[in-house]
Amino acid sequence: MTTLFTTDHEWLKLDGDVVTVGITDYAQSQLGDVVFVELPKLGRQLKKAEAVAVVESVKAASDVYAPVSGEVIEVNAALAQEPAMVNSDAADKAWFFRVRLADKSELDGLMDEAAYQAHVA
Repeated sequence: MTTLFTTDHEWLKLDGDVVTVGITDYAQSQLGDVVFVELPKLGRQLKKAEAVAVVESVKAASDVYAPVSGEVIEVNAALAQEPAMVNSDAADKAWFFRVRLADKSELDGLMDEAAYQAHVA
């Protein structure tokens, strides 16, 4: 499974043509205590770079952007019940949604972990 990152602090894990999306640990640390997460609807067609979800903390509300185009095939309903999971496990259990990738070329230009770490340094 390949993990890539956006300049907007989303991570994506690629497994075949399914992309799992969440926000990075760096993003959650900048937000502070997460109190609410709004997820996209199942079946929604996403366009790369469009705002598709919202994460709210005690400090601010931030949009989560689609790192790729495709159809939302699953959302992490547990986040609605326990939004603080974003703070405790941003890189794994607190994924936001899964998308069936429409165009693999949209992965070009995304960062690997080393490039992302340099980006936030």
